[in-house]
Formats: sequence, structure tokens, C-alpha cells
Amino acid sequence: MAGFDQLLQRFQRNISVLGRSQSTFNCYSRHVAAMAMHFGCLPTELDPEQVQDYLYLLQSRSKTPSQTYFKHTVYGLRFLLKCEGLDYSFLHLPSIKHEKKLPVVLSKEEMWQLLTKATLLKHKILLGLMYGCGLRCIEVRNIRLRDLDFDRKMLHIVQSKGKKDRYVPLSDHIIRGLQKYIGAERPIDWLFHGQPSGHQGRAGGDFDGRYSGRGINWVIKAVAKAAGIRKSISAHTLRHTYATHLLEDGLDIITLKELLGHERIETTMEYLHISQLDRNRAFSPLDTLFEQCAHASK
Repeated sequence: MAGFDQLLQRFQRNISVLGRSQSTFNCYSRHVAAMAMHFGCLPTELDPEQVQDYLYLLQSRSKTPSQTYFKHTVYGLRFLLKCEGLDYSFLHLPSIKHEKKLPVVLSKEEMWQLLTKATLLKHKILLGLMYGCGLRCIEVRNIRLRDLDFDRKMLHIVQSKGKKDRYVPLSDHIIRGLQKYIGAERPIDWLFHGQPSGHQGRAGGDFDGRYSGRGINWVIKAVAKAAGIRKSISAHTLRHTYATHLLEDGLDIITLKELLGHERIETTMEYLHISQLDRNRAFSPLDTLFEQCAHASK
């Protein structure tokens, strides 16, 4: 398609200059390319009727249309037109409603089962670090040996989300495990390494030797299945569990915000909705009903 390669090159340049990630470009470009192929013209040449027809088509493809695919199509087109300096208000692109979903959280008993059911030392340490330090998937993948400070019992998380560094405490339990793991595996640079490219398998690594995000999620789901955990969990579930358990153990919300690396306190406060705090612990009226009526009937 004439001009599409040049359009994508400008799009990638503008996204980079604005500080957005390569993954953002990959996502947006994939969706605008699909739109261009559908109509056989540049996305910048579409009229309002074509855009509305395409968005309707996305919603009509299945009984349960992917809100994520629809959302990224809208965001990608809007961002592309903005980068090209074009007005897009006449297209009447829909506003995307953000779903308010509370995260899945493991109980302490479930978390213990997850840690004890991992058979490989590497997997035990991986799960222990993610839960014990509240790490994002990309953060645990990016850990280098030099980021571990056993003397100060701290982990240095380098240039994470928002291009910020932070320190989180290391448990004595995870330090002993890490020392055993490092002595056995002898990693050179990355703490968790995967298989070379081309031999990834289910839980392989990226071309630079790091453990892949897909591999980490595969480990979590496989161990959760072995532990008999029925909840739908992912790498981020361990981070949610970390935050919830710390609040329930008495940590204040401001300190938790810093440990999680959140930009806004409102993001951290969402965990207050799922934490069972002693001062405001939710309960079922069935509990008091049975207590009161069972005693009265005796």
C-alpha cells in the first residue's frame, strides 16, 4: 500500500519521542495495519462512516467481542491521527469505559501451597521473589545479580514502570534461597535465565537470555494447578497478593505505595477494598444469626 511504510515510520518515531514504549507501537501499529488492510487505504484517509462500520464489525464478530481489541483499535487510530497533526473529532471515536474489576488475590494458605508445590528450586525462588517483593513480571525478568544487596537485605529495581528506580526489602528466607539458587545455577548476569532462542519450549527465554514473560506465567499456572488452586491467576496476581497481605499485616498505605512504585496513591488505595483489616473486617450476617439463634434455642 503506497505510503503505509512511511506512515508507520513516522508513527514509530513520534511514539518514541513522546516516551512511549516499543510495545505500545507494536500494539497500535498492528491494529491500524489491520484497519488499513480491511479498507485498502491509509487509516488517515478514512471517513467517519468507514470508521464506524469497522468498529461495528469488530463488535459483531462474536457474541463476546474482545473489549481489549476494540479499545486498542480506537486508541491506535486516535494516537496515529494525533501524531500526524490531523483533527479526529469529526470521526466521533467512542470513549472507552474503564472496567472496574477487583484483582484476584490468594489467601496465605493458597500462597503457601503455591510455594511448597513448586518442585524446582528455580521456580520456588521465582515465585518467592514475586510474592515477597511485589514484583511486576518485567521487573523479575530484569533482575541482575548486581541488583541484589544481601548485606542490606534489599533488592534494587532499576528503571521500572514510569522509568523509576526503587528498593524493596528482601526476606531472610528468600536470601537463603537465593544464595542456594545462585550457587547451584551459577547465573552470570540475569538472575533468571531461559533457553536460547529457537529452543524456548513452553518456558523458554528471550534472545538476550532472560526468562520470558510467557515462561513465567506458564510456571505460575502449572504450579497453581499442582497446588489445587482453582482461581484464575497470573504473574500479577502475586503482586496483588503481596499488597493485600501487607495491608492485612498492618503496613500503612503510604509505605505500600512506595514499595509498589505507584505514581498515585489512588492506585494503591484500591487494595483497601479487598483487604480484610481487623478494624473493618467484613462478615456475613449468617455468622451472627447462627451464634444468636443457636444459643437461644438451647
